[in-house]
Amino acid sequence: MAQKRDFSITTPRGTLSSMTGKNGKVTVKLEWNPGFGREKSEGFSKAQAFVDSECLRLMNPLAPRRTGFLIKSATLGTVVGSGSVEYLAPYARRQYYEHKSKRKWFETMKRGHLSSIRKGAARFIAN
Repeated sequence: MAQKRDFSITTPRGTLSSMTGKNGKVTVKLEWNPGFGREKSEGFSKAQAFVDSECLRLMNPLAPRRTGFLIKSATLGTVVGSGSVEYLAPYARRQYYEHKSKRKWFETMKRGHLSSIRKGAARFIAN
């Protein structure tokens, strides 16, 4: 059965084609460009690395410091790009929840910088 191509839409991501068969049945076909998935995946990985490093950088002045060990434990405990910021200091959890003036420094950082972090991450994904 022969099919007649009705229309085709081509974008950088792929092509969408509509075809009508002799019996009037319409078939739509979506073909992704070969490199699209890889490029988007790389963009998401770069965006995650950006978010992780920005969180570490922006939390640095907000975290309690006596010797600097707590902040350095975050740098050593975090694999940038993993999506998880981890503090290795054994007292980090207690400081985070119970410190008198600097508790919940991640939440404080998020309140002040969430939109700029989102905008920065979006630049890696938009390309």
